[in-house]
Amino acid sequence: MTSLRKTAAKGFTIVELLIVIVVIGILAALVVVTYSGIQAKARDTERKTDIKALHGQLEAYQAQNGKYPTLANVNDPTFRSTNMKGLDAAALADPKNPASQTLVAAPAANAYAYAVAPAACDNGAGGDCTSYTLTATLEGGGTYVKQSLN
Repeated sequence: MTSLRKTAAKGFTIVELLIVIVVIGILAALVVVTYSGIQAKARDTERKTDIKALHGQLEAYQAQNGKYPTLANVNDPTFRSTNMKGLDAAALADPKNPASQTLVAAPAANAYAYAVAPAACDNGAGGDCTSYTLTATLEGGGTYVKQSLN
């Protein structure tokens, strides 16, 4: 009597392969979402650190001069190198806009704002700048604000 052997097929079925592909896709999506969230939190932390550094330098300037610098002063590299020696120019640049190392007058995305008061102050004929507000717009929502100590 001849026996017919049935040989079992070796390998994976298409259904098994599809299930594995779907599971890998779900895991990859989770990793991408988590990674981008971590990146945004890191940039927000950098924004807060930059604003704190600027705040410290502005307060040191005020302690020496009795007034705060104007927006034009802070954006002038020569003025910064003379009067704010410990300030790295990169601290003026938002992490999403590293090429721009200048502050703006009003809060905006991807830029730090420096608003002095009174509004028309120029540390000359227009009067001294007696206070300021530093603002960074956060990716996680909201803004981070530091105000002058005076």
